[in-house]
Amino acid sequence: MNRPPSDSSGQGAAPTLDEVAARAGVSRATASRAINGGNRVSPSALAAVEAAVSELGYTPNPAARSLVTRRTDSVALVVPEPDERVFSDPFFVHTLRGVNRMLATRDLQLVLLLARPGEEERRLLRYLGSRHIDGAIVVSHHRNDRLADHLAALSLPCAFVGRPWTSADKVAYVDTDNLAGGRAATELLVERGCHRIATIAGPGDMAAGIDRLEGWRATMRAAGLPDDLVEHGDFTEVGGEAAARLLLARAPDLDGIVAASDLMAAGALRVLAEAGRRVPDDVAVVGYDDVGVPERTTPTLTTVRNPIGEMAEQAVRLLLEQIDDQRGPRPIRVIFPPSLVRRDSA
Repeated sequence: MNRPPSDSSGQGAAPTLDEVAARAGVSRATASRAINGGNRVSPSALAAVEAAVSELGYTPNPAARSLVTRRTDSVALVVPEPDERVFSDPFFVHTLRGVNRMLATRDLQLVLLLARPGEEERRLLRYLGSRHIDGAIVVSHHRNDRLADHLAALSLPCAFVGRPWTSADKVAYVDTDNLAGGRAATELLVERGCHRIATIAGPGDMAAGIDRLEGWRATMRAAGLPDDLVEHGDFTEVGGEAAARLLLARAPDLDGIVAASDLMAAGALRVLAEAGRRVPDDVAVVGYDDVGVPERTTPTLTTVRNPIGEMAEQAVRLLLEQIDDQRGPRPIRVIFPPSLVRRDSA
């Protein structure tokens, strides 16, 4: 019976690819192809190599395997946001969970890449260009980061969560119908009888912020109501508080607020309570996202459900399809419908 050679210390050395090939009765090249995917290997040779690997306890060298397959078995989640926001916003937590859950089924490593504009962003682009990862999921991107342009130019497999500002015809993305979501939230308040409805819009450099604002405007115009009560926030609770204070100062008689995120709606609820305005009796409030915040507010928050987990998982599927068939970015889009979740605030 053949045994792996021993090193000078008397302990068994790790078996080599040559030993696997010899045990299986195939060439070294055939053994390598069998271990790295089985391309152009006969079923009998593949079975012999698999048996030899099992008998010898052979473990492929990751660096050598990468040279053969040109794969790193890792995928990046790219978030061009400050780290303090990423780890405090439920939107990112749910996205991270959805992505990681899908990658785990394929035994792929998740690499989290955060970058502020400036030198951090330039370092991120150098990293992506060096192909340290097999592909990228991008979330919470802004007008000026132009990540879709860069990834399309690199021909790096990628998928975006949310419609990119540029190169939307060149990369895959998943999104929810934010325009319809903004309309649904506003229609609820119109049907309720509110006539002085304000909105706390999202950032003007993000597609979701623009689309949800346009949904609000379209509904207000259709109802013959003024659409002048707009303040922009940054999708944070602090931003929602600041915007709500400005709105109350401008329109003390406002009786409805549509916020472009649940965190901003939670900030508005706090300001309304401080001002002695009862919700929903005096002011009805609707948020957007439905990812853990609405159940904790007082009163509980009516909101538009943003299917974040489902979108993250679908983005990973689109990415893995590109990686598996060795194509670069492909312009596939999947749009999820929003849904209204009624609770106590409206």
